[in-house]
Amino acid sequence: MTNRFFLIALTSVFIFGCQKEKKQDAFEITNNRIGFLTPEIQVSQLDSIFKNDSIINGSVGNKLLNVNEIIVHEKGGAKLLILEVKTASDPTSTIENIQVIDPRYKTLSGLSSGSIFKDIKDNYDISKINNTLSTAVIFVDSIQAYFTIDKKELSQEFRQTTDIKIKTSDIPDSAKIKHFWIRWDEN
Repeated sequence: MTNRFFLIALTSVFIFGCQKEKKQDAFEITNNRIGFLTPEIQVSQLDSIFKNDSIINGSVGNKLLNVNEIIVHEKGGAKLLILEVKTASDPTSTIENIQVIDPRYKTLSGLSSGSIFKDIKDNYDISKINNTLSTAVIFVDSIQAYFTIDKKELSQEFRQTTDIKIKTSDIPDSAKIKHFWIRWDEN
């Protein structure tokens, strides 16, 4: 009986010991997560999350730009993300909006800042489309995202007005994403 128990325990330890824990992908976008960022992360924690990258606050020298904006650059210069914090100059503030710049950041379906409208349409339910002066803004609530597409990608009838409702069928599949934003609303 003890040998049998020992054999079962040893087999269990071996099976569970051989399974590797799934490592968090630094560029994966899921609901409430972008790489290692979550809605609970505070500004004071960004240095440790992006310890191999450069973080630039909303000022250059003594010129104040946008105090609630933090730009994350990869060492070597490539811009990764633009983070907008809820409360400027508060190290305990959390992140409210994230502009995804680097196309390596992708959703599980492969959607990135380098994608086209077809990638959005084929993989997500579009919640609404807003018609602004220069862009169509596409909202995807399931991933808390919104995308802009330049109106130059649309037919002429949409370019000079915000009065016409833009439907999914009005946007060409090949239209390039201009901006990819994630918005973390307060719970």
